[in-house]
Amino acid sequence: MSDKKDKILSVRGITRDYVSSGGLFGKSETVHAIKGIDFDLYRGETLALVGESGCGKSTLARILTLIDAQTSGELIIRDKPINIAKNKISREMRSRIQIVFQNPYGSLNPRQKVGAVLEEPLKINFPEMPAEERRKKAMDMLKKVGLLPEHFGRYPHMFSGGQRQRIAIGRALMLNPRILVLDEPVSALDLSIQAQILNLLKDLQDEFNLSYLFISHDLSVVKYLADRVMVMYFGEIVEHGDRDQIFNDPQHDYTKTLLAATPKTSIESIRARVSRHKASA
Repeated sequence: MSDKKDKILSVRGITRDYVSSGGLFGKSETVHAIKGIDFDLYRGETLALVGESGCGKSTLARILTLIDAQTSGELIIRDKPINIAKNKISREMRSRIQIVFQNPYGSLNPRQKVGAVLEEPLKINFPEMPAEERRKKAMDMLKKVGLLPEHFGRYPHMFSGGQRQRIAIGRALMLNPRILVLDEPVSALDLSIQAQILNLLKDLQDEFNLSYLFISHDLSVVKYLADRVMVMYFGEIVEHGDRDQIFNDPQHDYTKTLLAATPKTSIESIRARVSRHKASA
């Protein structure tokens, strides 16, 4: 359950520009990928970011997870402004926010066994940690994401897409983050597996009191999982509100268009699949 008194992340006026080359004789042009984004994220809540492909969702995700720097604006984590272009970011600060990517097939190193995948964040960020302690933490995480001890020594190609996404989620949690950015985490999975991963995310959120920025173009999944929703259009947030308000009384024409393209049966089918998975678990 979210705590609206406990603000964990603030974004103020974030922009991201890219300069494209004009070639030998042409003029260079500036592309405004992100345009003045503002929002807050609170502990324990799921804030969804929705919009079409190419609208800037993943660009914002890379800024929030300190992969790319913003062009301007402030990213504030726990009252501390962060800008990787201007300041060296501490190990502890980087560990507070992690990302789970869309493609479970491409996000894992095929040459690493699962145990090594899970241990790697600890090895990089806590090189002083004894090997036995790293192994124990990785084994514990394997169990938390619903996998078995014998999976520890297997390679990613030996797993299904849903299992690989469980591994990716476990890897993201190894540094005990407070925020997870989930970039289309179920869109590459079979419909029958989506419900399992959504249930896992909810269970982990409750257990670790995590905050999620859930990026998706699938409004049926968003309606099931989100507390609040932001709608992005060409790099701007055009509507932002509680889930029920966005779904029941949208104000912006673009939001209305997105909702009109999502049949009610899709939302109902997500709920039905999740309920069936809970009943069989």
